[in-house]
Amino acid sequence: MKQRAFGRIGWPVGEVGYGMWGLAGWTGSDDEESLRSLQLAIDLGCNFFDTAAAYGEGHSERILGRALRANADKTLYAATKVPPKNRTWPSRRGVQLDDVFPSDHIHEFAERSLENLGVARIDLLQFHVWEDDWADDDRWRRAVDDLKRQGLIAAVGVSINRWEPENALRTVRTGAIDAVQVIYNIFDQAPEDELFPACRELGVAVIARVPFDEGSLTGTLTKQTTWPGGDWRNGYFVPENLSATVDRVDRLKALVSPDSTLPELAMRFILSNPDVAVVIPGMRKPTHVRANIAAANAGPLPPEMIAQLRPHRWDRTPTAWSQ
Repeated sequence: MKQRAFGRIGWPVGEVGYGMWGLAGWTGSDDEESLRSLQLAIDLGCNFFDTAAAYGEGHSERILGRALRANADKTLYAATKVPPKNRTWPSRRGVQLDDVFPSDHIHEFAERSLENLGVARIDLLQFHVWEDDWADDDRWRRAVDDLKRQGLIAAVGVSINRWEPENALRTVRTGAIDAVQVIYNIFDQAPEDELFPACRELGVAVIARVPFDEGSLTGTLTKQTTWPGGDWRNGYFVPENLSATVDRVDRLKALVSPDSTLPELAMRFILSNPDVAVVIPGMRKPTHVRANIAAANAGPLPPEMIAQLRPHRWDRTPTAWSQ
């Protein structure tokens, strides 16, 4: 797999990383199949893995820990996230840092993640929600500096709330973070406006998440699609969202060439942007691993195709169901 430098840190990471929410938070996941998929990804050059303490209350981290131990001879990068103390996704305007990321909470979950992963150091510790109003608060910065001095984490980042790429600009410009994780795909092109240029200027690594718009850009959803009870997607693809999304996906399908697929087009769109350090699709099955890595290896899209995808940008406003 082709590699890219992870921002100013310079880690050589495979273009396709591994998003691990679905391994613990979505219905239909199977641990043994997840481990087979992880191993296949590692064998094919994947070396960046994104999980979180909140994914299955540590279950996703523990699965990753098993894969890390099975590949102790390889250089693999583990990224995880501190959940908000108030357990509210996304964060809300006006909420105080003390209610979300007090220092003792940051330390507690860093230690929990270390135990779940079975490692001595977390490569990248991220805040699972973020408000730019916290940018200049010294308390979170002191907490992560303490963890760095103790050798418990190597780098720090923020995961930006859905459809709010501007909600970390001041934080990026503080120089205090090493990475941002943001939704970026054919529909969600807004990070290109201000966030990517700021990250490029300061050497902050960009982690592109949700490359398939929670599954819609696989082209498999219909207006009648449902999921088992308890699956997160039932709350996201409410009728107003599902219907509008399927209509937009149907218009995109006309651009897919006979020798390609919509998921390949979606992956190649993201990786055509050199500002992206790594994209982290969810890959619960070996077939997903092979398809995503093959799409990346196909290389960037030609400029004329990028131009055709520009009008499919969809600027959305956060709602009660868009967490």
